[in-house]
Amino acid sequence: MSAKKGIELLKSVFEEVAKSKGFSNCLRNFRVTGGGDGSCVAEFTVAEEHLNPAGGLHGGLIATIIDNVSTYALMTKERPTEATGATVDLHVSYMKAARLGDEVIVDAKAIRAGKLLAYLECELRHKKDGSLIAKGTQTKYVGV
Repeated sequence: MSAKKGIELLKSVFEEVAKSKGFSNCLRNFRVTGGGDGSCVAEFTVAEEHLNPAGGLHGGLIATIIDNVSTYALMTKERPTEATGATVDLHVSYMKAARLGDEVIVDAKAIRAGKLLAYLECELRHKKDGSLIAKGTQTKYVGV
């Protein structure tokens, strides 16, 4: 899929997420900045609703971001099936806190997508200095 078509697809996905009444609505304030050919790059600003009780970006939200945004990257990859699949493994490493008002870049890639499994990775970084907030990998069953 071309980068232009990929970005158009990703923007439409995030528009649908913003309208959603479901759990993915927590990503409603994300802005797509790049993507296509198995990648998705987005940005958001840490808001009060994203914080844990200690004032940092909530770890559960970070896991959700990695799960969803890496899936969106997969949606832009040419592969045998168009199914987004089901997560069978999600691993997250937390490196550094993000605080209220911090701008965060989310960069996700589909590393390999076969007939049954897809392997994805994602990083969250501070926009101001590129420091790593968290990184994660995901395996999805796509043989649906």
